[in-house]
Amino acid sequence: MKNIITTFCLFLAFSYNGFSQTVGPKIEFQSSVVDYGEIVKGSDGIRIFTFVNSGDMPLEITKVYSSCGCTIPKKPEAPIAPGESGEIQVKYDTNRVGPIRKTITVNSNASETPIVSLKIKGTVQPSS
Repeated sequence: MKNIITTFCLFLAFSYNGFSQTVGPKIEFQSSVVDYGEIVKGSDGIRIFTFVNSGDMPLEITKVYSSCGCTIPKKPEAPIAPGESGEIQVKYDTNRVGPIRKTITVNSNASETPIVSLKIKGTVQPSS
């Protein structure tokens, strides 16, 4: 009986330790889609994706790229500390009239989702 109790206590101790292990960096975006709506040709094409490192280690954004050359993303250069927020800036070429449907891919050292896809959408209208 003593062995059973000891074994059970050891099992609980190791199980509890398993739940308290570090998570690593974790990236959580406020929104994964930015909607430009209807904008006029030549309008300001800069938009921001905001995120938080909700993990327990620094988050490093290693690469950010877009599905075409008309969209230029800009990543943070410094690591994002746990609990801190960061931004990824996206600049779309609003001199191109028509629908906007682009994907921005974010690579990081996040433990759960090291690759995240962000979307921009909207329509550029001709200027009057």
